[in-house]
Amino acid sequence: MAEENVTGSGQPDRRPAVSDWRHTLWAMVGIQFVMTMAFSMLSPIMPLFLPVLGVQSASAVALWAGILAGTTSFVAAFASPLWGRLADRAGRKLMLLRSSLAIGVFAALMGLATNVWQMFAVRALMGVFAGFSSSAIALVASQVPEERLGFALGWLSTGQLVGSLVGPLLGGALADLTGSYRIPFFCTSATILLSLGLVWFTVHEGFTPAPRGRAGRSILASLLAVAGSPGLMALFFVLLMAQFGVRTVQPVVTLFVKELVGLRPDLATLSGVAFSITGVANVIAAPFLGNKSDVIGYRRVLLIGLLGAAVTTLPQAFTHSYWLFTAQRFAVGLFVGGILPTANALVGRLVPLAERGTVYGITASAMFLGNSLGPLSGGAIAAAFGLRWVFLLTGLVLLANLLWVFYRVPEYRDGPSG
Repeated sequence: MAEENVTGSGQPDRRPAVSDWRHTLWAMVGIQFVMTMAFSMLSPIMPLFLPVLGVQSASAVALWAGILAGTTSFVAAFASPLWGRLADRAGRKLMLLRSSLAIGVFAALMGLATNVWQMFAVRALMGVFAGFSSSAIALVASQVPEERLGFALGWLSTGQLVGSLVGPLLGGALADLTGSYRIPFFCTSATILLSLGLVWFTVHEGFTPAPRGRAGRSILASLLAVAGSPGLMALFFVLLMAQFGVRTVQPVVTLFVKELVGLRPDLATLSGVAFSITGVANVIAAPFLGNKSDVIGYRRVLLIGLLGAAVTTLPQAFTHSYWLFTAQRFAVGLFVGGILPTANALVGRLVPLAERGTVYGITASAMFLGNSLGPLSGGAIAAAFGLRWVFLLTGLVLLANLLWVFYRVPEYRDGPSG
């Protein structure tokens, strides 16, 4: 029998039995792995694919790599609150199905692009239907017991991180083996459509729509509530700045590896390793930090993660060895892995259950803005000043985020969160 709780908004919410929430959690961890693995296959491919689309100069490749990496997230930042609101009304599982279908179709269309503007248009359209990760977070956060929220979101993040570890390796190796930069796009599409089937058959959501008269706040009211809550507004900026700091380096990792090792037949594979090694460290750290956040406090884990990430990012600007660079990327991953799940767990503890889809949609906008502005800034800085300046900027952003958390983010105190 499900346990009935009353949320802070006065709405009943039925939580599944222990075995049910565990089944849902582990199913979503596996699906998050498949989704992220598929999409991250494209990370080391995109800068190498740009000359095929007609982008030739090194500065233009760096700039367009940032633009294309940021376009989807920029559009998704504006669409995400709408999908989050719909998730609260129609169910989070439906949003997972919608997002995976759209992303699978658009991934195939990217593989068919013949010029950079077609690629830009497809990635922008994909942003309209994005939001798989935020829907996954909302679904899991609505199913697990409150006291296990950090644990659950830590493992969900682990599934995502393991996918980000395996995906670039597969994408780089696939491109090198086939001699084609288009093949990974079609493999990505097929794998994402496979995950749609996994969502349909393996995810069970204990969802009961709220009565229309008690359907919660409107999107505008929810936005105003987030803006008026010191804790939530502070976390909005934490998520934005954390994603910005993580994503600034994405469009330049492959180019930096090329600068370190030169033109080699296994360049895509080496780039994939440099991408994925951060994920290896994330996998080690994220479950540990997520579980610890339930015990020692969310704010404390955020401070540890941001300090470590900043200290390990800055030296990358001065390295001249591929293997040292790879080791530094591993060190960053040990600290970055706990930032996002811990911040999302704290968001979940601060809002009622019936409104978590909407609020996670709004905070997902912060993450999408960081996802967009990070690569755009990284690509622009690399084009204007050189690749090494990107790592300096990233380290400084992480330090700024550390100060923001220290002064503005409150620690969660036990109380009725719904």
